[in-house]
Amino acid sequence: MRRLRYVLCDVFTDRPLTGNALAVFTGADGLAPATMQAIAREMNLSESIFLMKGPSTRAAHMVARIFTPNAELPFAGHPVLGAAFVIGETVQLDQVRIETGRGVVPVNLTREGPRPTFGWMTQPMPGVAVFPDVAPLLEALGVAEAALPVELYDNGPRHVMVCVSSPAAVSRLKPDIRRLAEWPLAFSVFGGREGEYRTRVFCPGLDVVEDPATGSAAGPLALHLVRHGRADFGDELRIEQGESIGRPSVLYARVAGEGDRVTGVEVGGAAVIVGRGELVLAV
Repeated sequence: MRRLRYVLCDVFTDRPLTGNALAVFTGADGLAPATMQAIAREMNLSESIFLMKGPSTRAAHMVARIFTPNAELPFAGHPVLGAAFVIGETVQLDQVRIETGRGVVPVNLTREGPRPTFGWMTQPMPGVAVFPDVAPLLEALGVAEAALPVELYDNGPRHVMVCVSSPAAVSRLKPDIRRLAEWPLAFSVFGGREGEYRTRVFCPGLDVVEDPATGSAAGPLALHLVRHGRADFGDELRIEQGESIGRPSVLYARVAGEGDRVTGVEVGGAAVIVGRGELVLAV
């Protein structure tokens, strides 16, 4: 029998039982991908992350594989941030480097004494493409008109950015989930101004009706605002998410660059450890 330890975290929050829940499996070396997938299905959280010592192809402290209950992801934001907090509880590093399917993601940690309290991760640079189905998407969302161009961002997960008139309009959304499920994408619908935004992320085509905190979408959201003149390089954006499904979360995002060149996309937030346990597996 093999005993596999895990830590339960709530990510993009400093309060237990809010934010986005995550299972972090430490010491996952030697687990087959099919076993990781089965464990993620057993945990039934939006994602579970499995940490291994190697082999690392780059200068990383840990290698990670990230699974939803139904598929592996090359990168996801809240699993990487949560894993950095778990590592940072035991190793007093100011920066934790985690290798994902989209490269090494460094996470810079702020501490109160030995305990991490906040982290900034430098995310994979997203690609940007035209989203061709704007009219049927807006109809499915119940949105009359988008306030900015509707575009597709890919940093591992693929997110479609839809800007609406206000945070209140975000809260009022009652999308047609069955129609949204026709696309295997995440739809980030957001509104706000002057650095304060509210977002809801719908991804029923990926088996998550609405996500409480989507780190991989927060970076593209900030980049979308910079590209369309709603924010400047270096502006720190505060993004609220999850209130509509009883899991309030707060994410931060900023974009570094010079002239017309983007040099980095960062997403930050807090996380709290809420439980520990172990799975007993037959090997």
